[in-house]
Amino acid sequence: KKFLVFFFSRLRSNQSGRYDDHFPFLSLCGRERNFVRCDDRPLVFTHLLEGTEVEPGAEPGAGPERLSYCGGGDRLSAAFRPEALYMHPANGRVYHPAPAPAGGVGLVRSALAIELSPSFLYEEEEGRPEQPTHFLWAGRRHVLTNELAKFFPGGAEGEEEG
Repeated sequence: KKFLVFFFSRLRSNQSGRYDDHFPFLSLCGRERNFVRCDDRPLVFTHLLEGTEVEPGAEPGAGPERLSYCGGGDRLSAAFRPEALYMHPANGRVYHPAPAPAGGVGLVRSALAIELSPSFLYEEEEGRPEQPTHFLWAGRRHVLTNELAKFFPGGAEGEEEG
C-alpha cells in the first residue's frame, strides 16, 4: 500500500518530451522515471469510503464520503461529488473527478459503478433517454453536471472516442 501511495501521488501527465505519444503519464520516483499507459484512465476509483468525524463529538460517518483510488485506501482518495459523476454515452463507463495532475478524471471501477447504478435517474432530455440526468444520494436528488464530458473527444455530443 505504501508503494501505491508513493507511485500514484506522483503520477502526472507526461510532458517530459520523451515517449509522449506512447506513454501519456509519468510517475517520478527519485531519479527513476516510470512511464505509464493505460486502456482508459490511470486512476481507478475502487471504493466508497464512509465519512470521518468532522468535529469532536460528531457521529462517526457524519463527514463527507470519499472515493478511494488505486488501492491506496484513505491515503489516496478524493471527496465524493455525486453531481459530478459522468456516464459516458458511448461506452457506458462511469467517471468521477480526480486530482488534476493525474488527468482530472478517473474511472469508477465496474463493481463500484454497478453498486451506484440504481441511484442514477433518467429523464428524457433533448432526445437522449439513455443518458442519466440526476443521481439520488443521501436523500437528495443531484442534477448531474456532465462537467467531465470535456475530457472526452466529442463527449458533450456523445460521439465515440477516437
